[in-house]
Amino acid sequence: MQHLPSGALRLRDDFDRHWIRWALLAWLLIAAWFLFDRWGQIYWLALGDTDDNMRLMQVRALLNGQGWYDLRQYRLDPPAGFNIHWSRLVDLPIAGLILLLQPIVGTAMAEKLACGIAPMLPMAVAITALSLAVRRLVAPLAWPVTIVLMLGCTSTMLMFAPLRIDHHGWQLAFLAVTVAGMADPRRGRGGATVGLSSALSLIIGLELLPYCAAAGAIVTLRWVWDAAEARRLRTYGLTLGGGCALGFAIFGSYDNMAMRCDALTPVWLSAMVVAGALLFAMSLPRVERRWLRLVIAGVAGAFIAAAFASVFPQCVGGRLEGVSPELERVWLNNVREARPIFKVPLRNALPISVLPAIGLIGALIAFWRARRSPAAVGWAAVMLFTLFASAMLLWQIRAGPAAQMLSLPGATALLWILVPWFLRQRWMLVRVAGVFVAFMIISGLFVAYVINWLPINLPSGRSPVVAKANSNCQRFWAMKPLDKLPAATMFTQVDLGPRLITLTHHDAVAGPYHRNGQAILDVHHAFTGKPEDFRPIAARHHAQYVLLCVNMAETTVYRARNPNGFYAQLARGQVPNWLKPVDLPENSPFKLWRIDYGSQSERSRVGGQ
Repeated sequence: MQHLPSGALRLRDDFDRHWIRWALLAWLLIAAWFLFDRWGQIYWLALGDTDDNMRLMQVRALLNGQGWYDLRQYRLDPPAGFNIHWSRLVDLPIAGLILLLQPIVGTAMAEKLACGIAPMLPMAVAITALSLAVRRLVAPLAWPVTIVLMLGCTSTMLMFAPLRIDHHGWQLAFLAVTVAGMADPRRGRGGATVGLSSALSLIIGLELLPYCAAAGAIVTLRWVWDAAEARRLRTYGLTLGGGCALGFAIFGSYDNMAMRCDALTPVWLSAMVVAGALLFAMSLPRVERRWLRLVIAGVAGAFIAAAFASVFPQCVGGRLEGVSPELERVWLNNVREARPIFKVPLRNALPISVLPAIGLIGALIAFWRARRSPAAVGWAAVMLFTLFASAMLLWQIRAGPAAQMLSLPGATALLWILVPWFLRQRWMLVRVAGVFVAFMIISGLFVAYVINWLPINLPSGRSPVVAKANSNCQRFWAMKPLDKLPAATMFTQVDLGPRLITLTHHDAVAGPYHRNGQAILDVHHAFTGKPEDFRPIAARHHAQYVLLCVNMAETTVYRARNPNGFYAQLARGQVPNWLKPVDLPENSPFKLWRIDYGSQSERSRVGGQ
């Protein structure tokens, strides 16, 4: 340190003492770039995902006076509406930004700005938490490396990008806080951090339930290994159970009062409260023998599992969504992000999986190097968590963002070891090339170059057609001409429903939300069945129009199931006489027809079939 100039020494000291200030400055720069790069999409409210559109509709409903505990979406399948199993927690920052900006720029622009800014708020939490974890595990000045490596986590960063307003970013942020809690040497504070972050994640949704369970298991194993970890276990149990109970009281919707398995309902609330109470009780007596602590933990785990299985058998041995076998076969099994990584094209799987593998290697090496130091326990916890996250990719590709993010401590440690080693080498070429190669490999950035040289999983001849339809039918300019028609319920594809109700005053029959399985099945049956079966289904849902986005990804399923079904016939121009064409602009990607039910008596007869 003596050979460094005084200015560099002061900067180094400032980076250490005021690291939060510098980390948040880095976040501001990343956020500013995101806003600049995505401004066109923000301006046109280009919410590309169905859940992002639905999140905005939930916020609009709240601001328009819908009840705090009423999360039904009444513009899908009116008048009863769609049962949405989310919570209001994620709605709050979006609604707050809209209310803050509305008097300045008006409602429409306030919504656009809120949708642009809100997803980057959890990124600030994630950057701060991961920087803290790395300071505790690697070195006080290693946190900038983590931020740089995070920029290469493409799947993770997409969840923090403008317009990605659904809940995934906040769940990743709380997962990062969990890692910081695991790395905390102060046992009480570390346990409370893990418990509260897990509770907040579960309040939002159950997507990261396996990670929360893994975190609890790791906290318990630390106590099994070291009796001094009882304080960590105690605060974890209290904050997990208490946080879930308080969160359910504040955010639990009317629909989530039922004994469902897909959200923080009384089912999972009772499980978390009982688990938290048992962990708290386990931590109270001082049990000196390690084998006895292992037995106690095993008995407690077996009791929780057995009690859960006996009281809530509907939540064991199947999908937590609780869907019918037909809905699972017809719709849910076709959701791409629910597939394991080995069933995903290599061109898509490789960029997601490389960094988790590198992070796991780095965590193993860091643990081995720290095995005789106090940091060993923290590294063991993070290593197990990273291993679990990587294994989750074998279950579902949607685990990619979490797996990439959790790889960062291990990847940072690996880079922190290799770069100084290369810089100590005699030859300048080795020093420069070694640092460059180490960074490219450890960051995973080399994959982007390698994959372009491999003729693997190239897009098929029809993929560009489907991609163009998916893009065009979601655009503002394509949807707005529909508003020239009086407000009505339109029978359209399931995946188009949320976007339709977001950009127009029309209602839709369905959206991709599993609790409303019958409406989803009705849409699939209507488009894959016979033409004469369509009108009775449409009448039951009070639909006045049929809106088609030809060649949209969902329609490939309709064609595959029945090449002569109703959708396939409409796409070929075989239109029954009871569908009356409605003129749209020449460049419209849609086809629109008004449904002619005939006389009132005929309409009643058709709808009653």
